[in-house]
Amino acid sequence: QVQLVESGGGLVQAGGSLRLSCAAARTVVTLNTMGWYRQVPGQQRELVARITSLHGPVYADSVKGRFIISRDNAKNTVNLQMNNLKSEDTAVYYCNAAVSAALNVAQPGAYWGQGTQVTVSS
Repeated sequence: QVQLVESGGGLVQAGGSLRLSCAAARTVVTLNTMGWYRQVPGQQRELVARITSLHGPVYADSVKGRFIISRDNAKNTVNLQMNNLKSEDTAVYYCNAAVSAALNVAQPGAYWGQGTQVTVSS
């Protein structure tokens, strides 16, 4: 069973930065797709950014130019550097991963972290 452990959420003022990290524990398989989703109460979970071992990163339009996703394939870790944060970025952020590197962009991976709260005050 793959366990994804997130860290780095918190409270920040608008215009500030946060860095989220996710590490896979209890696994010997390579997670070829890793990324981040976010969810606001009452709304669907949405893709923020994702990166695979075969392709470059994919970003939601709302975060392009502000967020940067990076990963370490050998360590099964993924980070999300969030800059110039806005109040609308407030959400619970979930790490997501899959063994496959060929998922359709609309399809999340099978593994989820527990979520970390990001709150941006205006």
